Amino acid sequence: DYVGTGRSNLSSPQIEDIREQTEYAHKNGVKVEIVLNSSCLGGRQLTPEGFNLIHWYLGQLDSCGVDTIVVADPYLVEIIARDFEMLPVVSVLSFVDSPEKAKFYEDLGAHSIVVDPDVHRHFDVLHAIRDAVDCELKLLVNEGCLYQCPFRYAHFNFFSHAFGPQPRPNVLDDYYYDRCIMLRIKDPKLITVSPWIRPEDIKEYADITDVFKIGGRTHYVNWILNCVDAYADESYDGNLMDLLDCPKALKDLYYISNREFDGAIDHWKNCPTVCANCGFCRELTDRAVKVYAGGGTENEGLVRWSEMAGKTEVSV
Repeated sequence: DYVGTGRSNLSSPQIEDIREQTEYAHKNGVKVEIVLNSSCLGGRQLTPEGFNLIHWYLGQLDSCGVDTIVVADPYLVEIIARDFEMLPVVSVLSFVDSPEKAKFYEDLGAHSIVVDPDVHRHFDVLHAIRDAVDCELKLLVNEGCLYQCPFRYAHFNFFSHAFGPQPRPNVLDDYYYDRCIMLRIKDPKLITVSPWIRPEDIKEYADITDVFKIGGRTHYVNWILNCVDAYADESYDGNLMDLLDCPKALKDLYYISNREFDGAIDHWKNCPTVCANCGFCRELTDRAVKVYAGGGTENEGLVRWSEMAGKTEVSV
């Protein structure tokens, strides 16, 4: 109700709830991180009233003993670093995709930076970011959003207002999400080129990142635990869709064998990502992606997407 978040949220806990949860977490050796990563605050943070309210709220969180605060606005990064004991974490919604931007945020006082997933397969950029800063780096391994998504900025701005302080827009539909899903129904290659990181491949990033971050805080606990187990084991035998956060609506449409991607990282580490000149991900998609055919009946089965693509046309 004071800052908001860049994604849909499950609740808005009161200060005393946060204080109680923080005390309990600390007693059990667990740190507490609060996510206030609205990508758009509507300029309120730069008004006297808005600044005073946000600063008061941050002070309340600090008094609760909260360890870190995730924010997307550079102004809030600087304010938190300057005025509070808790440490600022630069959100993935700050789109840090270059060493220059990473150094900028570190100079503002960032304790930690979540790198933009769009550069997960640009190892030259990742190494340059690592060399540019001394602060902690995090990689979000399973977001599954479209690579170079044209909706990304507008979508997170929408979330910031729809789940932020009042007044909130009376929205009837989420155009960006629906469009995103339809594009991947039409062409699942968009899932293949999405910059997620497989559990088996996190070792390739060990010299780059300090933390591997798993997305999906709005999922059920058993889904989260399944992801944690997969990444802790650095291995997963099953449907890759079980691990991806964003296109969860497609889990019952596609079966994508995680094992079909064994060795793909060797290509991606050196890929110039000019997809028009490369057929690697198209061939991988044709081989790996299968569609549940049977509508949940006793005749349910799996058919290669490449076999169905020529028979069915999807309009978007």
